[in-house]
Amino acid sequence: MNTNTVDKPTSPIIPVQLTLDDKFQFRCHKGIACFNKCCENIDIMLTPYDIVRLKNRLGMTAREFIDAYTVDVAMDGHGMPGLKLRTKEGSNACVNLTPEGCGVYSDRPAACRYYALGLVSMRRKDSPVTEDSYFVVREEHCLGHNEPHVQSIRDYRREQGVDEYDEINREWREIVLKKRSSGPTVGQPSQRSLELFFLASYDIEGFREFVSSPAFDEVFDLDPAFKRALAQDEVKLLKFGFRLLKQVLFGEMTIPLKADAREKRLERYRQRKGISLADKAETLANAQDTLYESLGD
Repeated sequence: MNTNTVDKPTSPIIPVQLTLDDKFQFRCHKGIACFNKCCENIDIMLTPYDIVRLKNRLGMTAREFIDAYTVDVAMDGHGMPGLKLRTKEGSNACVNLTPEGCGVYSDRPAACRYYALGLVSMRRKDSPVTEDSYFVVREEHCLGHNEPHVQSIRDYRREQGVDEYDEINREWREIVLKKRSSGPTVGQPSQRSLELFFLASYDIEGFREFVSSPAFDEVFDLDPAFKRALAQDEVKLLKFGFRLLKQVLFGEMTIPLKADAREKRLERYRQRKGISLADKAETLANAQDTLYESLGD
């Protein structure tokens, strides 16, 4: 009796959850035979801080970098906007790959810094806390797992500089995770909310301009010194953007509003729509009282 068998593809992910103090064997260096192989077949989702580092390294604005170096993707079924790093024309190789290695190594994305580890973030139902765990990614081409070098995940993250990236991106990851895990309870985001998410997450210069606008001043009550700091420090501006997204998307109120902000928005609504009946205008304003009005003014 003849039996035909078909080999099933195996996952490169080792299905063992690890903590920061667990150890694993791995080392990557220029002398290894597989050097650059992992960069020849990439699928890299970019984080907000990735974009800040890369656009500054390349001497571009965020919008210029996005247009030249990224591809739009949806991060969930509602179209939450994400960006992946573009590959070279006709291949899956990273656009920053050179014969000598990574052309932006000191400013490489967090996903590159993590390799050959993966990060899993989970938020249990009704829990405000995000729990992180790690796993080893063992691809066939990678010889780094055979190197006689053992260290803890904590030390590896510190060595690769990924701890800084994770600290800055932490609230953004929480937003993405909460949006995915909440599902229907959050509801279908409006087009304005998706625009605000893109602006605050990826277009740092555009977001700075938004925060400096009269429309923003009309709504939010920021200390002048803090606002000046936002204009001068991109990391502070990123983190402020994440706070704003949490406030707008989930009602987590950490940014003070001006006392008359809602009435001014209501008045603008009346003027734009030509509605004379105050009760009808108020009903509509309550339904749309999400701060997105400020984006279009």
